[in-house]
Amino acid sequence: MRILPVLAAVSLSTVVVAAPASASPPTPALGPTATGYGGAVSTVDPTATAVGLDVLRHGGNAVDAAVAAAATLGVTEPFSAGIGGGGFFVYYDAKRHRVSTIDGRETGPATMTSTYFINPETGKPYDFQEARVSGLSAGVPGTLATWEAAARSWGTRPLSRLLRPAAAVADRGFPVDATFRQQVTDNAAAFGQFDATSAIYLPGGQPPAVGSILRNPDLADTYRLIARKGTDVFYRGPIAADIVRTVQHPPVSAHPIGTWAYPIRPGRLTRDDIASYRVRRPAPTRSDFRDLTVYGMSTPSSGGTAVGEALNILEQSRLSGADVTQVLHHYLEASALTFADRGRYVGAYTPQWILDRLISDRWARQRACQISPSAAMTKPVPPGDITASGCTPAAVGGPTEQGRSTTNLTVADRWGNVVEYTLTIEQTGGNAMVVPGRGFLLNNELTDFNFTGTQGDAPDPNLPGPGKRPRSSMSPTIVLSGGKPFLALGSPGGATIITTVLQILVNRLILGMPLPAAMAAPRASQRNTAGIQAEPAFHTRYGPALTALGHTFGPDTPELGAATAMEFTSHGGIIATAEPVRRGGGAAGVVHPAR
Repeated sequence: MRILPVLAAVSLSTVVVAAPASASPPTPALGPTATGYGGAVSTVDPTATAVGLDVLRHGGNAVDAAVAAAATLGVTEPFSAGIGGGGFFVYYDAKRHRVSTIDGRETGPATMTSTYFINPETGKPYDFQEARVSGLSAGVPGTLATWEAAARSWGTRPLSRLLRPAAAVADRGFPVDATFRQQVTDNAAAFGQFDATSAIYLPGGQPPAVGSILRNPDLADTYRLIARKGTDVFYRGPIAADIVRTVQHPPVSAHPIGTWAYPIRPGRLTRDDIASYRVRRPAPTRSDFRDLTVYGMSTPSSGGTAVGEALNILEQSRLSGADVTQVLHHYLEASALTFADRGRYVGAYTPQWILDRLISDRWARQRACQISPSAAMTKPVPPGDITASGCTPAAVGGPTEQGRSTTNLTVADRWGNVVEYTLTIEQTGGNAMVVPGRGFLLNNELTDFNFTGTQGDAPDPNLPGPGKRPRSSMSPTIVLSGGKPFLALGSPGGATIITTVLQILVNRLILGMPLPAAMAAPRASQRNTAGIQAEPAFHTRYGPALTALGHTFGPDTPELGAATAMEFTSHGGIIATAEPVRRGGGAAGVVHPAR
């Protein structure tokens, strides 16, 4: 778990320095679970959590705290979030008893076509890493527009004020922990191709040492420029010009650190593409599970429909009183069916009637009938036929994308407002290009498009297109009971986000685990592939019984997701949770701890 930033001054001429021996005492450590009232914040990083809590303690609401914490994550979690990326913001308004959303997903250039990721020299798709570390992969960032829209619609403080704490953290720096260093190490070859990236994250040509103080004065200046001039400076002013220059003419170093196996290709974003960016405000997805109402994010995210469909399938399976093996068996089968349907039908332009059908009880009955309690289906399974009834599947299926990196935060205030916000630059480290002089990494979000069709002769809903937003798996979720918040949760993890959120809900709502236990329990992800992706503890604990039912496991993965969540109890009580171990452990805090 990261410790909080050291408050001693450091030289403005350096980016990374050794931690001073006479540093001021850090703020008391935040743990993975906090119980109390008056509002709460949960993020993957204690610095961001502390910033959010400070906003709440000084009268700000959940939106204010969420934006301030997210801006801080852009400093301390720069490989997963920041103003070079995008995300999805879900908000419960306690006064109006209403759930609203903001779609801040990145968009492709106006000139983007379905063959955007096909190498014209070979006629074949680019390798993923060749597409990722390039100008081709960067979409128009939506994060800053999301913060501004949320602050104006529901906040009590201007964005200029909410950027100040993050700018201060970027200036004074924060201690590098083992997770941060490992993320740099994993990206060292890509980062080393660009001087602006190396200057921050490869001091002296090496990943920063654990315990050193990492500062980003360029990002601090960028935040302060936006605070003074407004977001137009980003979308229509000099920052936009710098983004376009970086994308169209990747600033490859004359003296790179290490080698990169691919040519670094230019992209096509223009200033008009950036200036025309607008957030969307789609209605949230809504489904019922038992006596609860589950709200999530609509397209271009697939998270809301996928989580809702899977829960509906599980409800049809009538699992009350079932043993853990049967519950997990049905969870894995429902996930596979849902991912088959997601791949076939869900993309940025999916008609509303199809989304409504996928999240309906009628569709859940049509899909649940495929599940046998005694034998696992052969994977991949085909999608259901959206035009038919009964138990007949369609004839095509396709692969699913693998996991990527993102971050998530959950915030509630003393008035009962709740924010669930998932934001990202896609791959850990985005496209590896820091915009020179601006201090932030660009996203590689456009690689979330399918490079070629995946659905046989059927149309693929997630091919690139002009100004299109790629499909996402981000699943910020708010669950209401009797019209009031009961749970809020979300996670990073690319396509595994859906299964992580779903499994936490299964653990809490079906298996009856307390929320901290539901968070900490070992995870598995079945995304309609032959082998289940599982953490070692899940494979060891549940693998033999599930294998006996016909499930197949692929190679184990060290960890799945890095979730945050809250449960709202009687009389204004809150249980705020973050990961105890995954991604180095998260940090949850409440305004007034329970005594």
